[in-house]
Amino acid sequence: MARSAQTSPQSDALRAQIFQRLHPHAYLDRFLAEGVRPDGREPSEWRDVFVNVGSISTADGSALTIVCGVKAEISEPELDSPDLGFIVPNLDLPAICSPKAQVLSERLNKALVSSNILPLTTLCISSGQAVWCLYIDATCINYDGNAFDAALLAMVAALGNTTLPNAIFDPSTSRTTCSRAVRIPLSLDTSRRVVGLSFGCIGGSTLVADPTSFEEPLLSSTISVVVDAEGGLMGVERNVIGDSEGAESAGALDKCVLAAKARADILHKLVQ
Repeated sequence: MARSAQTSPQSDALRAQIFQRLHPHAYLDRFLAEGVRPDGREPSEWRDVFVNVGSISTADGSALTIVCGVKAEISEPELDSPDLGFIVPNLDLPAICSPKAQVLSERLNKALVSSNILPLTTLCISSGQAVWCLYIDATCINYDGNAFDAALLAMVAALGNTTLPNAIFDPSTSRTTCSRAVRIPLSLDTSRRVVGLSFGCIGGSTLVADPTSFEEPLLSSTISVVVDAEGGLMGVERNVIGDSEGAESAGALDKCVLAAKARADILHKLVQ
C-alpha cells in the first residue's frame, strides 16, 4: 500500500498530461471554470518581464527579453526618398512556429514605423547619397507564446541602447567614412516609444492576457494593442484564428484597451 501511495502522484500527473494532449480544450476549460489558467495565472494576469540591455557586445545595441541585436550598415537611399534611412525588424522563431515569423516581422515593422519612434530622416548621412540601414534582429530562445509583445519590447529597448559611429560622406570620392572613436546615440522620440499588449479570446466569452503557446491554438481570436509612452493608442489589431467566428463578448475590445494602457505604464518604465 505504501508503494502505491508513493506512485499515485506520478500517475495523476501522467493522466493529466495525457488528458491535456488528447483534450486540450476541455483541459483549459476546466482551469478557466475555476478562475485560473494552467500556468497558475488568473485570466487577466500578465507574466513577469525583465529587460537587460547591452548584453551583446558585438551588436551596436541590444536587449534581452527575446535576445535582440541592432546592426547598422550604410546604404543608398531610395530615389523618391533621398533623406530617409531604413529600419528592418526581423523575428526569428523556433522551427516549430517559424511560419509565424514573417507575419510577426511585418507587424513589428508596422508598429515601429507608424509610431515614428525613430524618424527615418535622422538616419540620413548625406541626402541622396548615404543613409543608415538598421537591422533589428530578434531571436526567440524559449518560445512560450505571445512573441509580438516580447519582440516589440526587446526591439524598443535595443534601439534605446544603440549608438552609431560618426559617419561623413566625401562627395569627391563618393565614399562614406566612419569614426568609431565617436559614438552617437539614435535620435529617438521617447514620447513615441511603443509597447505591445496582446489578449486572446477563448470560446467567445473569456479573455486572457498574454496567452501562452498552449493557449494560442485554442483561441478563437486575438486582440493586440499598441500604446505609446504617453498612453496614446497607436494601433489595435484583431485577428480571427482558423475557421472560428471569433465573436468576443460585448465590450471585450474596450476591456482590452483599458487593461493594455494600465499594463503599458509598467512596461514603459522598463525601457526608460
